[in-house]
Amino acid sequence: MSESIHDHVAGNLRFIRETMERASAFTSIPGWGGVGVGITALAAATYAHRVVYRPEWLRVWLIEAIVAALIAGVTMLQKARRANVSFNSPAARRFFVSYFAPIIAGAGMTYLLANGGFRTALPATWLLLYGASFISSGAFSIRVVPVMGVCFMLLGIAACFVPIDLGNVLLGVGFGGLHVIFGFIIARSYGG
Repeated sequence: MSESIHDHVAGNLRFIRETMERASAFTSIPGWGGVGVGITALAAATYAHRVVYRPEWLRVWLIEAIVAALIAGVTMLQKARRANVSFNSPAARRFFVSYFAPIIAGAGMTYLLANGGFRTALPATWLLLYGASFISSGAFSIRVVPVMGVCFMLLGIAACFVPIDLGNVLLGVGFGGLHVIFGFIIARSYGG
């Protein structure tokens, strides 16, 4: 009898803990959207590698950033609607503020570095700041998000020490490969 009561209490506590985590975390990170972003980033990295020493390289990655933002935005909105999650909840607001702060910094640094002739610093800058956005926003989201951020930052650190052609490869590994891998993990473990 005490065994079944213990199991019942443990189950209730687990339910309460998970409910509280969902209430305090933004859970509408789109796994399949991440896979889509990864696929387009792999295509961008492949094409950009052929033009890595030309001005077109930057345009390829800027276009990819717009495409990725559209894919992520649409799929996040779809997942939020399916789960009846509001973008106005305190958890969502904290997530977006902490996510967009490093992204906006990355946009400013992109302008500064590109206009200053420091394109070789762009892969490291993008990977580091994108990783920082996931680490900071991951405090208000599902557990796997900050892990993904750490992986991006490790690639960004590596990109600090390589020429731009290898930096472009690291962009493909990060924005392509990591999005695909973590997208599958999120889709499987956290519902699409």
